[in-house]
Amino acid sequence: LSGPAPSGPLSPVGSYCQCDFRLKKLRATFRSGITVPEQFRRTQLNNLMAMVNENEEQILKALHQDLAKPKFEAILSELVILTNELHYAISNLRSWMQPEYVSKSLATRFDDCFVQREPLGVVLIIAPWNYPLQLLLLPLVGAIAAGNCAVIKPSEISLATENLMAELIPRYLSQDCYAVVRGGPEETKALLENRFDHIFYTGSQSVARSILQAASVHLTPVTLELGGKCPGFIYGHVNIVAAARRLVWAKFFNAGQSCVAPDYLLCTRATQDTLVPALRQALEDFYGTNPQTCPDLSRIVSPRHWTRLMNLLGRSKGKVVVGGESNEEDKYIAPTVLVDVTEDDALMEEEIFGPILPIITVESLEKGIEFINCREKPLALYVFSDESSVINMVLEKTSSGGFVSNDGIIHMSLPGLPFGGVGGSGWGSYHGRWGFETFSHRKACMLRGWALERLNGLRYPPYRDDKLGWLRWTLGCTSMLRC
Repeated sequence: LSGPAPSGPLSPVGSYCQCDFRLKKLRATFRSGITVPEQFRRTQLNNLMAMVNENEEQILKALHQDLAKPKFEAILSELVILTNELHYAISNLRSWMQPEYVSKSLATRFDDCFVQREPLGVVLIIAPWNYPLQLLLLPLVGAIAAGNCAVIKPSEISLATENLMAELIPRYLSQDCYAVVRGGPEETKALLENRFDHIFYTGSQSVARSILQAASVHLTPVTLELGGKCPGFIYGHVNIVAAARRLVWAKFFNAGQSCVAPDYLLCTRATQDTLVPALRQALEDFYGTNPQTCPDLSRIVSPRHWTRLMNLLGRSKGKVVVGGESNEEDKYIAPTVLVDVTEDDALMEEEIFGPILPIITVESLEKGIEFINCREKPLALYVFSDESSVINMVLEKTSSGGFVSNDGIIHMSLPGLPFGGVGGSGWGSYHGRWGFETFSHRKACMLRGWALERLNGLRYPPYRDDKLGWLRWTLGCTSMLRC
């Protein structure tokens, strides 16, 4: 797990002992209190901003090398989201760090009663490959803002970005406080044998179970940002052309390799008949008649992932009405739409995570809601309708990590909204203030003096009913005072 020198990024060729040494160094640094002052946190966030701005071309090159990401998509989904998050955290850091005073009872009216945010300690951030910059550094923004030291584990699958982050992060951030660990599953497994104060994992449900098992040994709290099958539901009167364009953009952005991408569509048979031509036209408008030659379409990240997607498509009993072409050497799969897909189809067994969109027909709004509710709670749910009654009904009668009407995936760009799942799609949330809170302990504080000792005497033995009556009144909700 270690690199050539204790001050450099950890790599898979080193020893477990050096990794353990590095973690001890991080813990010692944290105990020194260096990460706690506002100015230190602000400096590190500014340094992270400088890293992104000063190395944009290298970052874009690495993202293209890993996923053939178009420059437009890479800037929008990796760089802009990250720099917006940094600006937001830097602008709000001071207010986030302030004590939060709470209401008091008559018995505590002369005390200072507040919630103090304090850093957790040394945290571990494990990132996936699909947005290898954003999903590695966005949690790190919250960890730095909250005053923690951090071990950062990029995905080995997005190798070019992993190499670049291992090179850049030690140059811009304090090497005493932040370490990059490289390697695959075995190195990650060894890393998880160590005790951390929090583990933040983004990835699949299957790996999340292993993370939880490892965390349970040390009773380490965990944030899980997982995926799932995010539904798109089109119902009632709707601008079908606009809906098709927004769906196509949300689904095939990054070649469908997004945890918040619409995984499948629900609509009536009549809606499907008008939607499919609109989807076909939108795909042609976006990617041309031969999408493989279009520079605006990403590729599947690896041959293994390409094979998994092609196996799902091959096992499906749905009818391909758009796309279906593929090229293994190019790791290319055309944007593909299928109809006549049943709820037990192979494409409905697991999260697709690729440019394949099955359409399932339902008879009514109620049946669509029932279909959604019979499955794991999704990370995001998208409803397309001109009717507010439809949107509100789905909003109120379903549960999902996020909810968007008449668009897809755009909600994750707003730092003011918490981003996270519910149930099988994840535990906890981050972005903006929510990331700061995730990596903070909210300590309940009461600062008391020696006043009103006579009143305090009501709680001391010998106990009497009249004392109890007075205490119930002074401590009760009816006596609560606002600060």
